[in-house]
Amino acid sequence: MDKLIDLRSDTVTVPTEKMRKAMYKAEVGDDVYRDDPTMLRLERLAAQTMGKEDALFIPSGTMGNQLAIMTHTQRGEEIITEAEAHIFYYEVGALGFLAGVQAKQLRGYMGALNPDEVEAAIRMEDLHFPRTALICEENTHNRAGGTVVPLDTMEAIYRVAHEHDIPVHLDGARIFNAATALGVEAKDVARWADSVMFCVSKGLCAPVGSLLTGSKAFIDKARKIRKMLGGGMRQSGVLAAAAIVAITDMPQRLYEDHENARILAQGLAEIKGINVDLDTVQTNMINFDITDTGLNGNQLAEIIRPYGIKIAGSPNGKMRFVTHYYVTRDDVYRVLAVMKELIEEPVFAMSRNA
Repeated sequence: MDKLIDLRSDTVTVPTEKMRKAMYKAEVGDDVYRDDPTMLRLERLAAQTMGKEDALFIPSGTMGNQLAIMTHTQRGEEIITEAEAHIFYYEVGALGFLAGVQAKQLRGYMGALNPDEVEAAIRMEDLHFPRTALICEENTHNRAGGTVVPLDTMEAIYRVAHEHDIPVHLDGARIFNAATALGVEAKDVARWADSVMFCVSKGLCAPVGSLLTGSKAFIDKARKIRKMLGGGMRQSGVLAAAAIVAITDMPQRLYEDHENARILAQGLAEIKGINVDLDTVQTNMINFDITDTGLNGNQLAEIIRPYGIKIAGSPNGKMRFVTHYYVTRDDVYRVLAVMKELIEEPVFAMSRNA
């Protein structure tokens, strides 16, 4: 077995050789004192890339999202999110524990909120209600399958929000994937949000980190909260060097991951017992269901591992594969061949029915 094909997430990517060399040679200083030249260069690049005034490096996307919420809101207020949003679903209850806000959840379509429903959910001034302080969007949308929120939807929500003097925050962890799918620049997606968080440690291959972008006043406030949460780092230019390469070099190749995901999804859909909603395969994620095969996700993860393929298991038939820089077209065909063998081979079928 020459290579392990890891489809669990695009977070498993490791730094490229160019990133490693940049990290080795990085000029550094103390970033808390704002004298790390490589970090300063990264934050200027991030702000420019998103079309914002300023940017702040943070260790993770979760910290970036929570910094944004804590900066935009006050305790006891309410934010509006999509029901399956990462901010609500995967950030360990930080909305309540850290920011002290509650979430008004709206069910979107493929991760996209309905602008009319957003407007209807905004609280009017009333003694009994918390103030609606922030609207949060996610593009691409993780739990919807890496789906892309259309720009006209984002614009409509932004205009509704600003009519009510409410800011918009975008969880743009994979904003470059969204921009690639839409055929636009990242700043065209970021335009319809007051603050944007994006990750460099997923499909862009940097080892650590995310960037929070917005107005200078917003970032100044967020920087102080970052320090409070323990996110102020010292010679972090070592990490910034890799992030600069990630932003500069990696977005333009993301279409390859999207093409590989589409081929993988189409191939999976042709295997008996696997159900794939191809409409949701818009970027580098494939959500599918193997319930009809008689296997659950944990069983599949166990039997496919000896073939050099690593996947995330599940206690039911719901599965996700994610393509990235280290998954090649040949790897995709290899995975499909193994999946077909494991699921359709009579010996496995008999073992499941025994």
